[in-house]
Amino acid sequence: MAAPLLVLQDIQLSFGGRPLIEGAELSVAEGERLCLVGRNGSGKSTLLKIAAGLIEADRGTRVVHQGAVIRYLPQEPDLAGYPTTLAYAEGDIAPDGDRHRARLLLEALGLTGQEEPARLSGGEARRAALARVLAPQPDVLLLDEPTNHLDLPAIEWLEAELGSLRSAIVLISHDRRFLQSLSRSTLWLDRGRTRHLDQGFSGFEEWRDRVLEEEELDRHKLDRKIVAEQDWLRYGVTARRKRNQGRLRALMGLRTERREQRRAVGDVRMTLSEGETSGRLVAEMEGVSKGFGDRVIVRDLSLKLRRGDRLAIVGPNGAGKTTLLSLLTGELAPDAGSVRLGANVQMVTLDQRRQSLDPATTLKDALTGGGGDMVTVGGRARHFAGYMQDFLFQPEQARTPVSSLSGGERGRLLLARALALPSNLLVLDEPTNDLDLETLDLLQEMLGDYPGTVLLVSHDRDFLDRVATSILAYEGPGQWTEYAGGYSDMVSQRGSGVEARKPERTEKPRPAAKVEPAEPRARKPRLGFAERRALETLPKRMAELEAAIARHQAALADPGLYARDRARFDAATAGIGTAQAELAAAEEEWLRLEMLREEIEG
Repeated sequence: MAAPLLVLQDIQLSFGGRPLIEGAELSVAEGERLCLVGRNGSGKSTLLKIAAGLIEADRGTRVVHQGAVIRYLPQEPDLAGYPTTLAYAEGDIAPDGDRHRARLLLEALGLTGQEEPARLSGGEARRAALARVLAPQPDVLLLDEPTNHLDLPAIEWLEAELGSLRSAIVLISHDRRFLQSLSRSTLWLDRGRTRHLDQGFSGFEEWRDRVLEEEELDRHKLDRKIVAEQDWLRYGVTARRKRNQGRLRALMGLRTERREQRRAVGDVRMTLSEGETSGRLVAEMEGVSKGFGDRVIVRDLSLKLRRGDRLAIVGPNGAGKTTLLSLLTGELAPDAGSVRLGANVQMVTLDQRRQSLDPATTLKDALTGGGGDMVTVGGRARHFAGYMQDFLFQPEQARTPVSSLSGGERGRLLLARALALPSNLLVLDEPTNDLDLETLDLLQEMLGDYPGTVLLVSHDRDFLDRVATSILAYEGPGQWTEYAGGYSDMVSQRGSGVEARKPERTEKPRPAAKVEPAEPRARKPRLGFAERRALETLPKRMAELEAAIARHQAALADPGLYARDRARFDAATAGIGTAQAELAAAEEEWLRLEMLREEIEG
């Protein structure tokens, strides 16, 4: 086994008397690929700063292997004091190091090196910071949300670049696809303590759920034992008191253990206020063109958005995704062509820059609009304190100004405000920013059950796969093409990610671009006998798997099953995992064949 380069042992840290980290452990060996996961506010970023040597723990040990080079990427990089992005990127390179690498990394990330730090956007500052930590090729990379503010081309480039490095990596991210691609082991920070899983993120969520279920069973057993001991204390034989003092002390110990147990942080509870049903046609574009000066955003685009659609717009930063949202919703007029909204559209928008939040207002006033103590949710009045707690805010935060909230808390606050309004069209511009994985899960489930229409911009590939029914992808200046399915479906149809397909555009004259969308169709084979047979039988197979999953879930819903019949509990747990995997594969195959059939017959 490789020698550890960085070790944290028994790390403890408190803020304002409240323990944040209690006995956390971290060990990073050569070539390690470790993802650090946990709820927002669990202390992940703080633990990473302790590992980087930027914060000193109240107690515990930090050991760094002699000569090991460690570099840390913060969530909010500070470029102050540097005249250009190149000077900043070269800041950590040793005198005898390769300074040319910093320039190459900046160019790969879309920067020239001559940008003034004071004029950079959040995404540009993040790119410069990535070039700075990658340039020295350190032994250990500590990365805190490296994909924040990056577009999809930059995320996919970074994923490939990190995968090729020999450096050990400790990674915090809310991007599931990024974590699954890069991690080989997982460190879960939960209620101040760390638990290690010798698997990448792809195995984490199932393991986490199993651990929490076992914890709940243990807590139930402890409660029953305390009740039994209390019964003995009240009604048991009172003779031989000295002999029974040990049992009495044991009961006191059980009570202390139960009192000191920390339950898992509660889950976000989202309730969506549905508006009246919109017309079948929600929005329609016909021959729309829009530009700003010499810059063309969209050229001759026709598109229909129907009730129930979940359309995601993807492309690099600066392609015009937010402009397209504004055109589709009628907020912005096109230069040419027409945009028509359907009947009875009730729209609610979630903006990516949190601009609708006044930094000076309090959390309570932001939820209630400054009008009393009640919030109307789904046509029903609720006290703001209860609604706050649905989104993991504590009652004592009611008078906290928005400016003091973390990025994740602001994201949850905007969701709370948006979801309280009745709607049949949700317009979500980067809704996943700063949300933890559990909140993302619930948002995805809620959108899946939403009967209205969703317009979405996101750089989160996993979120796009789970939510979108079609993708409007950037193909080059002014060019956009719609693909059926999620992001992975788009990549399989298109043969690449969101960047424009440069070889076709440079080798062929411009008119060829109009023919290009038809090329995949010409390459598609006709349905064979086996494929037609699969289309007929897969729906029945999927129904059987859904029934099997329901049976396993019903068995696991029995709280006494684990204690009564461990073998059956294990069989049900394994069975539900196998059935869910088979169902996902069957659904994916059915969707592929159905799209193929429609394309051939269309």
